[in-house]
Amino acid sequence: MVLSENTNPSPSEQALFRQVLMRHVTRYPRFEIQDLYKLIYQGTLGSEHAVTDAAEARLWLEREVEVMADGPEEPVIDPISADGQIVRVNLRPYVAEGGDLEALLESFLRTANEYKGTEAQLRRYWLYAEHNAEEGILGWAVKEMKDFFGEMERQGFPAVHHSKVYTMAYRPAYRVVMQEYLIRE
Repeated sequence: MVLSENTNPSPSEQALFRQVLMRHVTRYPRFEIQDLYKLIYQGTLGSEHAVTDAAEARLWLEREVEVMADGPEEPVIDPISADGQIVRVNLRPYVAEGGDLEALLESFLRTANEYKGTEAQLRRYWLYAEHNAEEGILGWAVKEMKDFFGEMERQGFPAVHHSKVYTMAYRPAYRVVMQEYLIRE
């Protein structure tokens, strides 16, 4: 039986999320377990936690762009969910390419207001990460990962900042948006 392009089975969610993880651990070798949690949190729950009001979000973006320092080479759009719907828009390349900050802000706010991920999805992605750790891909012991996740669960799965090591090494500057809401010219 010959399969056409349309009938090829798609890779599983776990395999797709593994690709997300591999891109991040390769690009950011100083990635710590806290940064993994942040990646998974954002890839499953989006950016709702980052928005208290539109005026504050605008000021935050303007200030961040104003003081943004050089950082690693990174893509403008970096998928962080298995299905590619949730992405980080990296500000340095976005601004360098003449990206419209107002359009990015609108996409960010719309994502925060409309996208609703689930705790079940967060748990599933973390389990996928544990499977990768079992294979020695992530550099952490599975017990360390379980302990960290257990602590986050006890705290009600809070949003966290990047680790100090990650922040100093990579100077992260991005906004989390749904790919379909991203207004690009």
